[in-house]
Amino acid sequence: MVSTGNMLILEKSTPQRPGGLKQRVVSTLLYCTGEMQQLHTHMQDKFFLLQLAEWCLRGISRVILLNNPLSGALILAALLLESPWQALLGMLGLLASTFTAIIMGQDCEEVSSGLHGFNGMLVALLMGVFSSAGDWYWWLLLPACLGGAATTFLSSSLESVLGRWDLPPPGAPESTNHTKLHVPQLLQGVVLGVGQIFACETLGPSLLILGAVFIFSPILAVYALLGSGISTVAGLSMSVQHSFLYSGLSGFNGALGCMVVGAFYILSWRTHLLSIANALLSAYTDIALSNLLAVLGLPASSWAATLTGTLMLLLTGENLKEYRIPTGKVTSPEQNLHSHKQWSAANTNATDV
Repeated sequence: MVSTGNMLILEKSTPQRPGGLKQRVVSTLLYCTGEMQQLHTHMQDKFFLLQLAEWCLRGISRVILLNNPLSGALILAALLLESPWQALLGMLGLLASTFTAIIMGQDCEEVSSGLHGFNGMLVALLMGVFSSAGDWYWWLLLPACLGGAATTFLSSSLESVLGRWDLPPPGAPESTNHTKLHVPQLLQGVVLGVGQIFACETLGPSLLILGAVFIFSPILAVYALLGSGISTVAGLSMSVQHSFLYSGLSGFNGALGCMVVGAFYILSWRTHLLSIANALLSAYTDIALSNLLAVLGLPASSWAATLTGTLMLLLTGENLKEYRIPTGKVTSPEQNLHSHKQWSAANTNATDV
């Protein structure tokens, strides 16, 4: 017979089991979300090529307001799945703009977080999309490099102007549709709207890109789909070509417009309504710009989201000012919300004292 005292001694001497598989999985998932700051710190003393790889992956994710190397890797995989030629052009533009920033002596933290890479990638991708020479036209590599490098010069020049307002440097449709609207294709077009930010027009790569957004921030992933859906509805209201709706071309500006508000404002019912309004405004602005530029044979690209997003960030209403996040302090919406709650609690305690 074992006495109660001996049982207590046995219980105390029995080693405690670790948190278990579930806790380890959750910890790993949390490590991969947000900005992965621990990885960024760990890479500080590594070889330059390893650091450059992290910078480039963060630069890829910066195209859609993220800052996560794992998200960047998923987006790169999506680009390779969609078109290896487009992936090559995008990476070349990103490397050119990043190296130009290093040579110009730009802020090390900005370079390492990908802020001087995403514009170069976007320009190179657009060159590939609108080139009439088709894929694997090797002469296009030269303008892709030059265009990527030029974005660094341009963004550096604009920074002195836009910094004063705390802003980040950033075919005519048929008159009628004669075919019946296909709802499943329309819903697929909402997902493709997220992929079209990177000129991906197939479902697999688009889902990878959406997954990349989800890794960084589930809130931004919801906003991306919400904005694309709203923009698609706006396109329906203006009777744009069904092919634009099905391919996601009507959705990507709305997705970007909605994400801009989600990234630069603390989540609240006011800012949620603002994000919906910006998605609508981006969609209708895109339709107007597409009709205007079609006369000149030029694409509207993401000008609409850039323009409306800038206007939203310039809003100075008292009800919104307290939710606006300074550009230099923007992280994931979840982290922004957590920091805002901590700040509010600290202010409340100070007032009570």
